[in-house]
Amino acid sequence: MNTSDLKADLINRISQLKEKRIMDEVQKLLDFELNENEHILTEPQKTRIAEAQAEYKSSACLTEDKANQDIEEWLGGK
Repeated sequence: MNTSDLKADLINRISQLKEKRIMDEVQKLLDFELNENEHILTEPQKTRIAEAQAEYKSSACLTEDKANQDIEEWLGGK
């Protein structure tokens, strides 16, 4: 499906929506994607980013191999 066909299909499907909840979610996604302004982080988001950066700097994070090994061990115990 090319871009114009996809766009037409989406417009058609959106116009048939009945649930406001779904329309609200589509609106949020479009607002986020089409907004060219800088995204403003909330204080909890800023705090979590700072925590993650500190964890990274202190090497308090798992390598991909270690994470995969832990997952395999966890799944094997089930």
